[in-house]
Amino acid sequence: MALLLVVAAAVVQDGRLLVVSKKAAPDVFYLPGGKPEPGESPRQTLIRELDEELGVLPAEVTLLADVDELSALERVPMRMTVFTARLVQVPRPAAELAALAWTTGTDAYEPLLAPALTRHVIPVLRAAGLLGRQSAPGVSFPENVSGLG
Repeated sequence: MALLLVVAAAVVQDGRLLVVSKKAAPDVFYLPGGKPEPGESPRQTLIRELDEELGVLPAEVTLLADVDELSALERVPMRMTVFTARLVQVPRPAAELAALAWTTGTDAYEPLLAPALTRHVIPVLRAAGLLGRQSAPGVSFPENVSGLG
């Protein structure tokens, strides 16, 4: 079975992580991102996916971690390259997305989060002191754009 390669953005604002759900699985929340196109670098993939899915371009991008986990939908081995990203535009769900939300990882969204988030990404962000604290002044984003928030 081939390894599924994915690139994703961990966007944290005011101590909450941006997560998205897809129309194909509206009750599962992931990081925004996607699969690289042939010849695309991980950073190029991230920039393209954020534009396609959320209509935003990242102001800053920093490698956070490579995560190995089963993909939540396809249930195949996945390697997800995760970057932290700072946005200066307000994200809006587009393309195949059903909703976006901001989560602390311990709120109403916790049971809906993909395993790669709960087992890997959220613990790394907490250890770095990024989740659950107020971020530096900047753009304030609206509350959740879905039925839960």
